[in-house]
Amino acid sequence: MKIQDLEFKKFISESTVTEKVAELRKHINHDYKKKTPVFLPILNGSFMFAADLIKGLDISCQVSFVKISSYQGTQSTGQLKTLIGIEQSLFNQDIIIVEDIVDTGLTLQKIIEELTSLGTKSVEVVTLLRKKTAREKGVAIKYIGFDIDEEFVLGYGLDYDGLGRNLKEIYKADMPTPEEA
Repeated sequence: MKIQDLEFKKFISESTVTEKVAELRKHINHDYKKKTPVFLPILNGSFMFAADLIKGLDISCQVSFVKISSYQGTQSTGQLKTLIGIEQSLFNQDIIIVEDIVDTGLTLQKIIEELTSLGTKSVEVVTLLRKKTAREKGVAIKYIGFDIDEEFVLGYGLDYDGLGRNLKEIYKADMPTPEEA
């Protein structure tokens, strides 16, 4: 499949994603059964994952949204821009950040620091995908769907310059390795 200038091939099937989301939901239901966490999906990429994860929960919860950006094209710019902030008090709340993908972990670390400074009771993270760079940096993520290498992926909410979010499966770019380029 071609989107703009890149070729993509199927990487993770819809059924595999669905099974993994159910597994993550089960862990969250268990860990928060006597709590009322506030889910903070990071827009835009996490919208599908967050919806599927949250709509099947058995626990009481609240949902608010944060929109930030650190990507341009296929690369993280490394600069965090908060576009839409949190409008409710998070003081003494259990927070679960919902991410589509953790790439370098830079954005996530800044979000956790900001939330902690608001006096939250706890801040945990659930991500569908975690890249190798984030694993190497030891970014603290409690709930992880899939560990991937340095692939550029889209589908299931993830995009390439705004395109591909609507795909039910996850695709990876068929990009040459640095040795091939």
